[in-house]
Amino acid sequence: MARRRLTRGLAALALMGGAAQAEALRVAAFNAALSRAAPGALVQELRLGDSRQIAAVAEIIQRVRPDILLINEIDFDPDGVSARLFAEALRIGRGGAEAIDYPHIFVAPVNTGVLTGFDLDGDGAVTRPRDAHGYGQHEGHYGMALFSRFAFGAARTFQTLRWAEMPGARTPPGRYAPEAAAALRLSSKSHWDVAVETPAGPLHVLASHPTPPVFEPANVARNADEIRFWVDYLNGADWMVDDAGRRGGANGAPVVVLGDLNADPADGDGRDGAIRALLAHPRLQDPAPGSEGGAAAATPGHRGDPERDTADWREDGGPGNLRVDYVLPSRDLRVLGAGVFWPAPGDPLRRLVGEGAPVRSSDHRLVWVDVTPP
Repeated sequence: MARRRLTRGLAALALMGGAAQAEALRVAAFNAALSRAAPGALVQELRLGDSRQIAAVAEIIQRVRPDILLINEIDFDPDGVSARLFAEALRIGRGGAEAIDYPHIFVAPVNTGVLTGFDLDGDGAVTRPRDAHGYGQHEGHYGMALFSRFAFGAARTFQTLRWAEMPGARTPPGRYAPEAAAALRLSSKSHWDVAVETPAGPLHVLASHPTPPVFEPANVARNADEIRFWVDYLNGADWMVDDAGRRGGANGAPVVVLGDLNADPADGDGRDGAIRALLAHPRLQDPAPGSEGGAAAATPGHRGDPERDTADWREDGGPGNLRVDYVLPSRDLRVLGAGVFWPAPGDPLRRLVGEGAPVRSSDHRLVWVDVTPP
């Protein structure tokens, strides 16, 4: 998103008047590439405080200033140390941007690196990353964290929900041994429903990070079913049981679906029917955030609007740029503005995203939407 687009959004909020200003919420999702291959490495890096990549990620957040922020790909640890240290990093102004404080942080276990006890990839071992419920070099790799200016209310997590429990599960026939197929969890990380107690009432954040639909057919199928979980959840289905043993889907409260869903409705390797079904869900609206930077980096041959792209991926040996990161509010929320932080060439803030390789901050772009609760 070019700085001009962000400025226009802020100006629009100012024109809405004092009451609307007070109630407006900026909600954002950012795959910030804060995962590290070794357990504890991210904590050590945050404590040292000298990472240029972390500083660039922090400045992007400080420039956009979300009230509620989901970070994908931040390593989980049981005590939440990495998330707390990152929140501390955000309290230091970067590159002329004002510091930002998130007094409330939600973290929970994820499936990455949690071994199934089965040889899922058929290599004769049961202790390697591809033998886990979600691919990961260690437990908590590629985790999630939710940061908020407002306190959290009730939360539901679906980390342990088994894929086989989903009606019509698309597990490829014969891909896994029967015992493994029965045990494998649906979420490659987790699915969360976290209530944020905003001044206007609870807003339910529906957060996830489905597996990339690449490398093998099972990943394609799983990505589609991880996305389909939200369609069923919004429909109030009763087949899903959360980690506390509570059955059933969403209630009628306002929601916002957040996360790197690893699926583009027009391009890429995923089954686009799943993401299209979510985008078309009658309870949701798609603000279709965009950026001048994405438009300027269009991938030849793609069908989707490059202005909507949120991932900067290479064309040679890769899928090219795609729209994979989403902020989808429910229709009972009024959308005031939306954008993708992808500054155009020539914008001074372009330095925070760079030109692809090497990655300055992340290969994903922060996506934000401004809403007014009902």
